[in-house]
Amino acid sequence: MEAMRTRCAGGVVRDDRDRLLLVRRGQEPERGRWSVPGGRVEPGETSQDAVVREVFEETGVRVVVTGVAGYVERPAPDGGTYEIEDYYARVEPGTDPHALRAGSDAADVGWFPAHRVEELDLTEGLAATLREWGVLPPSG
Repeated sequence: MEAMRTRCAGGVVRDDRDRLLLVRRGQEPERGRWSVPGGRVEPGETSQDAVVREVFEETGVRVVVTGVAGYVERPAPDGGTYEIEDYYARVEPGTDPHALRAGSDAADVGWFPAHRVEELDLTEGLAATLREWGVLPPSG
């Protein structure tokens, strides 16, 4: 039997000060570590719609998807695979970017300058992926 493949979507969200929106995971996998907001794509939902919903559920911030960031696969705890489509997004006009509240699967939420992101305890592979996509400055 083939292992489960689960479609997920995440949001690489920046504010007008070029800070990155991150959530501290409140659930496994990688509970307690920081990541971009996101989660499973629900049946009948597009990946872009999932990003908008998940970012709002986890952070309280409404966003507009502006483009494709990239695609990664990560192991799921059940031996399956998370197929993750990440999208660039910005705060929806008229939304207060400072009205953050950690909700649903998030234990904490915050805006972080790109040059400080790698000081956080990030989920596996996130820093390398964000560097590859040009979101974080090159290491070294």
